[in-house]
Amino acid sequence: MPKNDHMAFQVSDMDKSIAFYTEVLGLELMFREHNKPEHEYFTMLKLEGGNLELIEVLDENDQQVPYDKPEVKAPYCPHLCIEVENMDNALEIIKKHNVPIARDLQVIDGEEKWIYFCDPDNNIIEFLEWIGRDH
Repeated sequence: MPKNDHMAFQVSDMDKSIAFYTEVLGLELMFREHNKPEHEYFTMLKLEGGNLELIEVLDENDQQVPYDKPEVKAPYCPHLCIEVENMDNALEIIKKHNVPIARDLQVIDGEEKWIYFCDPDNNIIEFLEWIGRDH
């Protein structure tokens, strides 16, 4: 069976993105590197089921380049889905840090709750709580 190694998001400012993913979402920084031949910074963050890579594209002088953030719109793809045990606690994290919401909390009674929100570059993240069933 195939195994997920990682997924990746492009970001405009690696420091700002690392702070968001580690301080707000609680992911663990595995490493950050400068890929000089490719003119990019890349970072790997630990996440069960497949890590998250962040990539910041640089110019030929290894300086930040302007980045057009993706438009936030349905169906909110691609996105990273993070399973949470308690949606109320997860929503408090979002509110505490004034994280932009892409789609308000959705609920299927007795099955699941989910919400879509954005990182600093409009990459979509979903918090998902499974209710009363194995998945």
